[in-house]
Amino acid sequence: MTRRVPSGLLAVTTALLLAVVTALWSGQPSSAAGRTAAAPAPLGVPFLPAPDPLHVTIASMVAVSMTVDKNVTIRLSDGTTRTTTQYTFTKLKIRSHMNVTQRAGGHTVTIDVPNEGSLGGYDSAGKPETTTMWGNITNVCVRVLVKICGVQGLLDFFGSLIPLTAGAEDFVGDIYAIRTVDDHAALDSTDNPVHLPGTITVTVP
Repeated sequence: MTRRVPSGLLAVTTALLLAVVTALWSGQPSSAAGRTAAAPAPLGVPFLPAPDPLHVTIASMVAVSMTVDKNVTIRLSDGTTRTTTQYTFTKLKIRSHMNVTQRAGGHTVTIDVPNEGSLGGYDSAGKPETTTMWGNITNVCVRVLVKICGVQGLLDFFGSLIPLTAGAEDFVGDIYAIRTVDDHAALDSTDNPVHLPGTITVTVP
């Protein structure tokens, strides 16, 4: 059985269905991912990531930068931990077609954003927002003089800081958690840094 959720309910439904994998915070610095020597990251997140990662694809996106931190340990909702990679984006916007799929417990949840969206672009004051992903990006392509694909190839070419101002294509990753932060938000801010106009489909046996 398949159920399709209208785009007007997307934000609420996303929060209910994917609360264990996506945390949206304002007014907390991006460094508050909170890694310490004694405890896994991400700390301070209201929901722990599920042990079943999201499969994320983005046809086209743009960001000011992406930085990569390897061998980061995160705690999952089943009490286990994973050593994975942390990716931090600044001003991440979706240019076209983002698809997020999670399969767990016999259910499949799919978020499909066919056109433009945002996972942390600018707030209402024009200030940049930061998006952090924990997991494994298996592919992302940028164009410099030629099209360069693959996270490791990008790291070898650019070092730890990858500029994505000209855009990136063919993003593919298995992501445990996504957190978008407005580093500049006031305590009373109600800005929502995530805008994903599309549909949610829930498939059950």
